[in-house]
Amino acid sequence: MMNFLRRRLSDSSFIANLPNGYMTDLQRPDPPQPPPPVSPTPERRQSSQSTGSSFFSSISNAVKQTTAAAAAGLVEQTSTSAAKKAKILLVIDEPHTDWAKLFRGKKVHGEYDIRVEQAEFAEINLIAQADGTCMVDMQVLRNGTKVVRSFKPDFIIVRQHPYSMAENEDFRNIIIGFQYGGLPSVNSLESIYNFCDKPWVFAQLVSIYKSMGPEKFPLIEQVFYPNHKEMLTMPTFPAVVKIGHAHSGMGKVKVENHYDFQDIASVVALTNTYATTEPFIDSKYDIRIQKIGNNYKAYMRTSISGNWKTNTGSAMLEQIAMTERYRFWVDKCCEMFGGLDICAVKAVHGKDGKDYIIEVMDCTMPLIGEHQAEDRELLTELVLAKMNKLIPRTPIPSPQRPAATQQPQGGSLKEAQAQPGSFPQQRPPPQGGPTQPQGPHPQSQGLLPQHHASSEGPRAQGGPRPTGPPTQQQRQPSQAMQQPRTTLQTQRSQGQPVRGQPEQKMQAQPTLKSQPTTPQQQPQPHPQLNKSQSLTNAFNITESSLFRSNLNEDEAKAETIRNLRKSFASLFSD
Repeated sequence: MMNFLRRRLSDSSFIANLPNGYMTDLQRPDPPQPPPPVSPTPERRQSSQSTGSSFFSSISNAVKQTTAAAAAGLVEQTSTSAAKKAKILLVIDEPHTDWAKLFRGKKVHGEYDIRVEQAEFAEINLIAQADGTCMVDMQVLRNGTKVVRSFKPDFIIVRQHPYSMAENEDFRNIIIGFQYGGLPSVNSLESIYNFCDKPWVFAQLVSIYKSMGPEKFPLIEQVFYPNHKEMLTMPTFPAVVKIGHAHSGMGKVKVENHYDFQDIASVVALTNTYATTEPFIDSKYDIRIQKIGNNYKAYMRTSISGNWKTNTGSAMLEQIAMTERYRFWVDKCCEMFGGLDICAVKAVHGKDGKDYIIEVMDCTMPLIGEHQAEDRELLTELVLAKMNKLIPRTPIPSPQRPAATQQPQGGSLKEAQAQPGSFPQQRPPPQGGPTQPQGPHPQSQGLLPQHHASSEGPRAQGGPRPTGPPTQQQRQPSQAMQQPRTTLQTQRSQGQPVRGQPEQKMQAQPTLKSQPTTPQQQPQPHPQLNKSQSLTNAFNITESSLFRSNLNEDEAKAETIRNLRKSFASLFSD
């Protein structure tokens, strides 16, 4: 039971559901205490007062400190949430490029800052829900320190290959999770997933070749083998065999004759994947045409080391003029898979003077040449434009949860919050106030004992009960001291048992266990002991519903639950 209460009351979110005025009441300093009355047994009263005062003072201080700390945490959380008025951009790239520096000072819709989270595929994981939310968990190393955090990205840019058979890395499940969560990205997640198999992309190039013709779109000839079993038909030699899906020249082998081809077929059998073959082109240089947004660039790369792979070994790279033919190639390739905002076309210029398109790349293409800094700025502007277009103008959500999800007692607090006019905001009205609809209306505070005695019958004669919440009794300490002595003398003279009254003042603490079954409460001998009323009144559900007749039964139970929470939070927090 204690563990349950400790877990339930340690949640500071219930503070947010308290009506206005509770925080102010608990943080308000205690009223000045009147001098204690003269006691016929000063030694006994002094020992009782010291014991009870120390116990209940510790309870009151614990309640105030716990509530103040919870309130401070709530205010800090609200201010922090207001300060985090930013859209989260997830950049999947290697750490050599500082994307946070590039997006510094940029704003979405002119008002939202951009918070950049950068990581590689191997450093992130996620969970996507059917309602379109996606939570990303990131674990990265920054300057030797492991950084772990979770966030909900608003936009994604992918600059790393999600699938590579050469490095035995397959992160296509992460791309599926992003698509499941409905996250916008550059390029689209659908196109990124389609680019995870080069033969699938080449099939799109074949469609363009068939529609445009070899003159406008000179695509190289290629043969696809789904597995090694069909690698029996000999291609034209020399040939280039590409095994599986790899990047940066990996998985590509040049074969000169059918013996070499048979050896490569046996290697393909071990990899258990597909392969393609294409004729070897004796090239003078390679051509790369890239497009970032509306910006076009063309580069020429010539091998210096003599390797047939121009991207391996030493090569000379230079920028060349952008022709209409090159522009047409890249524009047609940008139409694939619903449109590509970032695209690059690779071609080979042979010694025969012809061009051959061999490959197309998406947003994961590496930046080359002397204008890499300019290309990064172009990528930044493209992402910012896409974020302004695809991210809607939504207000910052409230840090408080809906009240209906936190009520343990049948939604009584929800009903009380739904009717703010019927629930007191700071302190309940006095028992004899004008808003009391039942019973005779007392004219003054002094008539309250007679009113309770007449309404409860002969069982409570001579024993007036407390007439209000704990805060009201603290305002009237003199009556709280005078009435208990009269009550005790009257009951002893009539021979009636004193219900709920301990015989010794030193038993104020054990009385807490007997209060739930006893309708009366113990009047406190000292004004400082009135702080215990917040704890003892919490157990007396019948009295709170009877005396607070201006509230309905559900609101009285809600009040009792709040008192229980505050009291047990201070008891079990230590």
